[in-house]
Amino acid sequence: MANRLAQATSPYLLQHADNPVDWWSWSEEAFAEARRRDVPVLLSVGYSSCHWCHVMAHESFEDQATADDMNAHFVSVKVDREERPDVDAVYMEAVQAATGQGGWPMTVFLTPDAEPFYFGTYFPPVPRHGMPSFRQVLQGVRQAWAERRGEVDEVAGKITRDLAGRELSYGDDRLPGEQELSQALLGLTREYDPQRGGFGGAPKFPPSLVIEFLLRHHARTGAEGALQMAADTCERMARGGIHDQLGGGFARYSVDRDWVVPHFEKMLYDNALLCRVYAHLWRATGSELARRVALETADFMVRELRTAEGGFASALDADSDDGTGRHVEGAYYVWTPAQLREVLGDEDAELAARYFGVTVEGTFEEGASVLQLPQLDEVFDAGRIAGVRERLLAARSARPAPGRDDKVVAAWNGLAIAALAETGAYFDRPDLTEAAVAAGDLLVRLHLDDHARIARTSKDGRVGANAGVLEDYADVAEGFLALASVTGEGVWLEFAGLLLDHVLARFTDPGSGALYDTASDAERLIRRPQDPTDNAVPSGWTAAAGALLGYAAHTGSAPHRTAAERALGVVKALGPRVPRFIGWGLAVAEAVLDGPREVAVVGPALDDPATITLHRTALLGSAPGAVVAAGTPESDEFPLLADCPLVGGEPAAYVCRNFTCDAPTTDPDRLRTALGG
Repeated sequence: MANRLAQATSPYLLQHADNPVDWWSWSEEAFAEARRRDVPVLLSVGYSSCHWCHVMAHESFEDQATADDMNAHFVSVKVDREERPDVDAVYMEAVQAATGQGGWPMTVFLTPDAEPFYFGTYFPPVPRHGMPSFRQVLQGVRQAWAERRGEVDEVAGKITRDLAGRELSYGDDRLPGEQELSQALLGLTREYDPQRGGFGGAPKFPPSLVIEFLLRHHARTGAEGALQMAADTCERMARGGIHDQLGGGFARYSVDRDWVVPHFEKMLYDNALLCRVYAHLWRATGSELARRVALETADFMVRELRTAEGGFASALDADSDDGTGRHVEGAYYVWTPAQLREVLGDEDAELAARYFGVTVEGTFEEGASVLQLPQLDEVFDAGRIAGVRERLLAARSARPAPGRDDKVVAAWNGLAIAALAETGAYFDRPDLTEAAVAAGDLLVRLHLDDHARIARTSKDGRVGANAGVLEDYADVAEGFLALASVTGEGVWLEFAGLLLDHVLARFTDPGSGALYDTASDAERLIRRPQDPTDNAVPSGWTAAAGALLGYAAHTGSAPHRTAAERALGVVKALGPRVPRFIGWGLAVAEAVLDGPREVAVVGPALDDPATITLHRTALLGSAPGAVVAAGTPESDEFPLLADCPLVGGEPAAYVCRNFTCDAPTTDPDRLRTALGG
């Protein structure tokens, strides 16, 4: 019999709809039920492509005896962290404060007032590796609740008070300057791995946001070391197993320092950010590798993550059927020499093994290898390699595919829109720009209500019940600003403005300028989440700073510029200390120091060849955070186009920064020079 989750829009919750556990979704009704029965709430948080979430579900939540125990003594609440990042953030902070570490699945026991008192992540079905079994944990919590209630209430109250008292030390209300950005670069240089690229040791995550900072810093200052770290890291990732050498796209992270063995799930946000990074690297260097990877990643997103409604799905699973009915991590992606021979025959299999680094011992489990592109002295026939790749991809597509999490997350779609719009413009791929426009249309049509409030998720054309958080407003605004620059359609600038008005009114502390992850009128949790640090994605805080700055450059709006600058005070505080965890904040700070530059391109029509050339030249300028408006002299779609006539009847470009404008130019080369491109 299905439980309450059968009505959910989240694929992760739907995975648990047939569990014998009597799951509730996060709701006031669940806590009212816990109060009525006087039992604790068992909060279980995960996401659909999380390997250990699947393991714990199979071992414990599908087990009748365990479910009976949970149903008798707890109200069990299941949360998809991707749908409710606010709930996840608040309780993850508690888990990390109590245990020094966190992760998913997250298991937290709460009072009926939602105050946490016992924490963990994965618990095994039997005691092992020093961990109690899940049933032992349930028994221990149940006993404490029955026999030591005063102690439980005291612990819960203390934890909740401690969390409430952890208001962010905002740092400084002044902008980061040359000194802080130089210190951040020095800090990154110290943590850089010169042998392998990337920062720190294993596991290694793609440092997309840090690379954006390095590219912008190089564009503004000419610092060769910054460009070298960015380019070398991108090459190492592109050659490693973290990059899908057959189908394009990137896995979540590498379990080793050499980028060889990935954790195989593929997330929309990683691929959107990396697509944009490689496109920007190509813009800076002309690297053929960067061009290929940017396009392959864009094509992967459109081919494998695009939904029927035109949005982009959240993720592909790490696990899939290995052909024997077992769900195994990486089964879809790895190869043995025998499997290569079966598809390619002996001669081409030997070639493929050398080219992709497939060995008899294997680089993964059970003698299988993750495909890589090792640095070899050998010269390969490009046509033959293309044929090999095509045959392997066709054979792989016949394998049981990993599951797909089909929910459309607003913020991550905003990141994908920005990446696809720019990649389409740079490489003359209008199909990619059209895919970005279609996703933008879906967000406007389905996720935005009449007051431009944004819903966090949708699935199969049905909008989810959860309100958007700061990153949704900010990342979607960022995507719309990219669409405005690329398409010359001012409506995207208008929609970005509507979203950013909510950021100013509902997410910003009017006193300090600090930003909160949830709106002032959102559901009250035990604390209002607030996190400025960038990790796998830009924090809502730094994403908002970037979008506010871009919008201000387009419109001249002083309130948006002021809000962006006040938000960047946190980068002044964190940039020199923890540059790896404020990468996008540092990238936005680079844009402030550069202006950012404002470019207006006017022509008799947007499809006029000379206008197209100037427009593309403007988009290819590497000046940090530059904004581009394109249209006809009489257009009223962009404020930057006002009072910008043609020059001698020819299309022209106007470049301004810091309230000062250059003379207009009709020469693409002069425009390129003016934009550092």
